[in-house]
Amino acid sequence: MMSDQVRKILSYYENDNAGVLANIRRMLGTGTLADTGKLVILPVDQGFEHGPSRSFGPNPDGYDPHYHFELAIEAGCNAYAAPYGSLEAGARTFAGEIPLILKINNNNALLSLKNPGQSITGSIEQALQLGCAAIGYTIYPGSDQAQGMYDTLQHLGEEAKNAGLAVVVWSYPRGEQISKEGETAVDVAGYAAQIACLLGAHFVKVKLPSEHLEQAAAKKVFEETKIPIATQAERVKHVVDSCFGGRRVVIFSGGAKKGADAVYDDARAIRDGGGNGSIVGRNAFQRPKKEAIAMLQKIMAIYKGE
Repeated sequence: MMSDQVRKILSYYENDNAGVLANIRRMLGTGTLADTGKLVILPVDQGFEHGPSRSFGPNPDGYDPHYHFELAIEAGCNAYAAPYGSLEAGARTFAGEIPLILKINNNNALLSLKNPGQSITGSIEQALQLGCAAIGYTIYPGSDQAQGMYDTLQHLGEEAKNAGLAVVVWSYPRGEQISKEGETAVDVAGYAAQIACLLGAHFVKVKLPSEHLEQAAAKKVFEETKIPIATQAERVKHVVDSCFGGRRVVIFSGGAKKGADAVYDDARAIRDGGGNGSIVGRNAFQRPKKEAIAMLQKIMAIYKGE
């Protein structure tokens, strides 16, 4: 039976067809966090983004695409996101066991660009053939290539929604006009999240914001109106507020591998700030499976308030 929390989330999507709503429901209704309104998703696009040795060298089991399906399923994740080749490699074996997100565009570390873009590496037809619940698409607000990425997302998002698929947007500020510190600045993170919502995202994925304020005009407003950003939970709340006052699902990236306590502290801040959950990649699959499952389940327990 659908919980009141999930019913409330679905009510926020006022222009979507039954297929889209069913797939959002699939993701919110799967795994340990089913019907809580919270999510933990396993993303494994790092082989494309960073290369195989950097991604899977710390835990060689990760070279096998089946390993990631198994990890996501055994840990009780809500969904598993990956590029086409990885999903295709396990599509028959794991059909129907967990909602899939086809990461439909990707970048790679062999390119060195001040203003990065992404290539289209999948299609709506492939997502449907794989039985996916959603597509995933990255935008780089701040990059000189961002406008073209927005154009492409508008067309692919419309096509996906017409086919009954949900849209998950990775919104990562990049570009020569943004400092390295500014990529996670709280004002920039909120802006990037708002852009994703305005482009039609059902689920918004951003990095956890720092206390840094990058834009002079935004800094003036933060200071004059006293927007609270001293704690991580307060900064999460600002990002959630930027997503239509919490009317879109907001999940936060786990980032590079770090200590378990830091991962758990992040989850508590996301929970306390009103975020919907985590998308945890390297902090999970770069650890041995038993340890990774224990970590993911601990994160889920935090989101359940345990």
